[in-house]
Amino acid sequence: MTTAPYGFLRVAAACPPVTVADPERNVAAILRFVAKARRLGVQVLLFPELALTGYTSGDLFFSLATLVGGAERALARLMRETAKSPMVIVAGVPVALEGKLFNAAAVLQAGRLLGVVPKTYLPGYKEYYEERWFSSSREALAEEVRLAGQTAPFGSRLLFGMEDDPGVTLAVEICEDLWAPVPPSSLHAVAGATVLLCPSASNDLVGKAEYRRELVKVQSGRAVGAYVYANTGVHESTTDVVFGGHLIVAENATLLAESERFRRDGELVVTEVDVERLLVDRVRQTSFAEGVHALPDGYRRVALAAVPASAPFRLIREIEAHPFVPSDPATLEERCQEIFSIQTAGLAKRLEHTRLGRVTLGLSGGLDSTLALLVAARTFDLLGVPRRGVLAVTMPGFGTTSHTLDNARQLAGALGVELREVDIRAACRQHIQDIGLDPDDTRSVTFQNLQARERTQVLMDLANMERALQLGTGDLSELALGYTTFAGDHISMYNVNASVPKTLVRELVRWVAGHETTGPEARVLRSVLDTPVSAELLPPDEDGAISQRTEEIVGPYELHDFFLFCLLRLGAGPAKTLFLAEHAFRGAYEPSTLRRWLRVFVTRFFEQQFKRSISPDGPKVGSVSLSPRGDWRMPSDASSAAWLAELDEPAPVSKTLKTRKSTSRSK
Repeated sequence: MTTAPYGFLRVAAACPPVTVADPERNVAAILRFVAKARRLGVQVLLFPELALTGYTSGDLFFSLATLVGGAERALARLMRETAKSPMVIVAGVPVALEGKLFNAAAVLQAGRLLGVVPKTYLPGYKEYYEERWFSSSREALAEEVRLAGQTAPFGSRLLFGMEDDPGVTLAVEICEDLWAPVPPSSLHAVAGATVLLCPSASNDLVGKAEYRRELVKVQSGRAVGAYVYANTGVHESTTDVVFGGHLIVAENATLLAESERFRRDGELVVTEVDVERLLVDRVRQTSFAEGVHALPDGYRRVALAAVPASAPFRLIREIEAHPFVPSDPATLEERCQEIFSIQTAGLAKRLEHTRLGRVTLGLSGGLDSTLALLVAARTFDLLGVPRRGVLAVTMPGFGTTSHTLDNARQLAGALGVELREVDIRAACRQHIQDIGLDPDDTRSVTFQNLQARERTQVLMDLANMERALQLGTGDLSELALGYTTFAGDHISMYNVNASVPKTLVRELVRWVAGHETTGPEARVLRSVLDTPVSAELLPPDEDGAISQRTEEIVGPYELHDFFLFCLLRLGAGPAKTLFLAEHAFRGAYEPSTLRRWLRVFVTRFFEQQFKRSISPDGPKVGSVSLSPRGDWRMPSDASSAAWLAELDEPAPVSKTLKTRKSTSRSK
């Protein structure tokens, strides 16, 4: 797709300085911003409501020959001077038709007037008086308009789309339309629009910008679409109100880009929206399709010409390298608190239902079991029962180091839970003898897995003895990779970490250490955080340190969590996932390294589905889960061939990313 490679369409919202009631000066300012946008590779450019006249022209709108006619002449100039550009441009303009005046938006491309969309909801309250000058789209009879020397479709139900790229479908609503109980954009989205454009003139008041921002975000989420919003600025009349030039781009409830308000030289906000992801989300969200039953008749589709993306194609939009971990500290703290609450609530309900007053869990001194123990301890606090009901079992094996064993002992003591130590080496040696494994074999999968299975047997049998619930500790990342021993740590009676990815496990433990505790508990938690991720199933090195480092075997968990998010949450294929990874991790990993670990991820993800098919119960905490009873239903014997083949295909557009924009805003 030359218009939207990997689904990315570059959009912009612009607020040029406006001169009230002077269309010629306004079109000149608009053309300057068109030139800026063209240099930045913008494909769809939105200007504010009544951008060609100024929104605050008042009764001057009744000057049909001078002001409204001047706006039409300015529109003709805009089309002439952009005739060689494939960029789609949307600008607000008053339109006289059938003895009425409409507040409308003209949609242009390559010198052609593709369509004109009139405003539906006209504010006539408080500081607004639009009903004095304009008529609603509902009062229009004609379906075409002759404007600036061209005839084009006229109406509020117009879709502008590409036949060969269904993800690129545009629709327009104007200002107050967004604030209505049922915004037209909701219907546009159900009719097929993925990119919703809103030219606006919304004055600024204390607290209004925050509400406006949330309104745009929420509407993009309700419509499962991208929403581009362009508000008029400070050069409008200030007789009674002031406009701030607020520019916003949101995608499916996520804010992508936003302008600084009250800039006197105008503003241009540029980013990409992921229309491919939007189509995936719409297919996934079955209630979206049901919206068609509320869809009115009369939608018309207008063809857009291709708008080639810049080549080589590089994203302006930032891609989070750690999508499960918010970069904003306040958001991260809120997220950790909420996840911890979900985990404890889930475990509390399970304990109440089973009428069990104890839990058992294996405490290795590593990250996952530490988080599970923290959840168990806080759950017992929540239920008002002593923490001694938590039975933590540390089970030294052939790979256990003194460092992790000491972590386990100190953590259990700091939390006030019961700790038992069961050395599994003698039992494992007996099992090695029983099955005829070479006693000198200290590296094989059998040697490693028999230790994991022995630990699970100990935990399950203790749970029976103590009338306890045996807690699993494995996380979402291990489940995705299948890096868990079948019938070993893979099995439990309830797994509180089941949908927590490894990168988030670390942050949850760090959050508890920094916000929920002090003293000995905090010190041992920091020690756990400094410990390399390891199953500790192979003997330590000569210095007694961990020799088996998981991330050296299966790859960095930060990459696998990124791959997991792209493939499951975004619905991205391997080629797009690799493209996004090259952008997010540029400077940290070479492209060849990313490709190698992505191949490992895809291969293991398909091969290990059989483990996920029988995974134990556990609470969902985020948008990605692999529960076979909830989010993920995949055949255990599906082929990965198509996914792996896609990794070997050449990219449709150059993916070499040599530079990164530091901001999504260009001034």
